[in-house]
Amino acid sequence: MNPLEIRTVNVTRYVTPLREGGSLPAIAEADDGFLYVLKFRGAGQGVKALIADLIGGEVMRAAGLKVPEIVFANLDEAFGRTEPDEEIQELLRKSEGLNLGLHYLSGAITFDPAVNAPDALLASKILWLDCLLTNVDRTARNTNMLIWRKELWLIDHGAALYFHHSWDNWKEQALRPFVQVKDHVLLSRATELEKAGQELEAVLTPERIEAIVSIVPDEWLEAEHPAATAAEIRKVYEQFLITRIASSEIFVKEAQYAREALV
Repeated sequence: MNPLEIRTVNVTRYVTPLREGGSLPAIAEADDGFLYVLKFRGAGQGVKALIADLIGGEVMRAAGLKVPEIVFANLDEAFGRTEPDEEIQELLRKSEGLNLGLHYLSGAITFDPAVNAPDALLASKILWLDCLLTNVDRTARNTNMLIWRKELWLIDHGAALYFHHSWDNWKEQALRPFVQVKDHVLLSRATELEKAGQELEAVLTPERIEAIVSIVPDEWLEAEHPAATAAEIRKVYEQFLITRIASSEIFVKEAQYAREALV
């Protein structure tokens, strides 16, 4: 399978912070002339949030869902010295080097479950993938979905893959149900989980998972695990996802139980 291509851009202008994000993401302009939602390596969860966002976003894209283009965003050490806000200036200083950017969807509106109603198969695919990724951040309070040009787009997977915050028992965590599915904003509409799973498992082969994980920069992996090599850490991410896909009936049953309790 051909390796995925992720562009690298250089950040040229800090436009405005997005205060609703706990990690102080920002809208920034890059040297390609486009605006990006910038996720900083110096923010609270560090590069782990960037790794989860990158892998999660590209898994969703591989599954045929709409995700804004993800880029590596390089932050020069001189950038931000004129920033008057001390908190932001400190964040920029801690984030020198490679960060993550998502193409800014200008004019997009936040998904509203009371107004927007994705069909059952699409809702089931999103929920199935969030269970795979253990994404806790797709609730009614914070859907992390946008409507742009009348289509549904998925953003912000930085809270996914939470096994990497307690790394030692990743094999056990790979086989756990996703109990937080009870709070998923699309749970009531996800009536086609088995069909969704069949289609997604056919696409998310071990080779596809390995190709996605291969794009994570070595420096991000090594920053969190200085005692291990990037290749060793990469293998854990691969095996976590491959194991979870192979055992998907575990999280599908949990989702079905949660939906039955809901409806």
